[in-house]
Amino acid sequence: MTYCVGLKLDRGLVCMSDTRTNAGIDNISVFRKMFIWETEGERSITLMTAGNLATTQAVVSLLNERSKPAEDRGAPSILEAPSMFQVARLVGETLREVIRDQSGIEGPQADSPFSATLILAGQVRGGEPRLFLIYPEGNFVEAADDTPFFQIGETKYGKPILVRAYHPGMSFEEAVKLLMLSFDSTIKANLSVGLPLDLHIYEADTFRTGIVRRIERDDAFFESISSGWGEALREAFSHLPDYSLS
Repeated sequence: MTYCVGLKLDRGLVCMSDTRTNAGIDNISVFRKMFIWETEGERSITLMTAGNLATTQAVVSLLNERSKPAEDRGAPSILEAPSMFQVARLVGETLREVIRDQSGIEGPQADSPFSATLILAGQVRGGEPRLFLIYPEGNFVEAADDTPFFQIGETKYGKPILVRAYHPGMSFEEAVKLLMLSFDSTIKANLSVGLPLDLHIYEADTFRTGIVRRIERDDAFFESISSGWGEALREAFSHLPDYSLS
């Protein structure tokens, strides 16, 4: 399983993904699930993937192939699309193409064993930062004020803290802390999600790759956030009134 989150803030976009891939409890591997493309000064694009590993790797490989010079590819490129909406269309079409080819049927189904779901984040000059959730069928929805973040993979354990603590005006530092808490809750509840974590912070209107970091298993800040959050929850719980049995 996987866990990836994309947040849309007033200041830009923050993306975080885990790296654990498993085919049973005795076959656990680390694979990158976050991919970044840029044309400095013109666009920055981040893609996070969840689902069948062969499918997601094929999608990323095709997007890379189609980012080569025009004479070497023969298909539209996400580095040339005029807007993030058009980038989302190209990524969705590529996902449909891969699922169709791998499954050998026309029209991919959401419950296909070759299924994958993607989060796309970025900005193209002339537009604002945008965040999309792309489904296996190739269609997509965009983050808005009512839905300012997207999750894919093992989403249920890390969602409550996002719903309660997120606000669009928060700083990048606060956003990273919030995402770490969301991932910590998920990791503690589900062994199929695990560190290292990949992080990309994109600042609006910079049109280049921002801060990119890998949070390893021995990361001191992540450990302090995890232990501090556990202690804070226990302290808050102890101050709540007890239920009356009388």
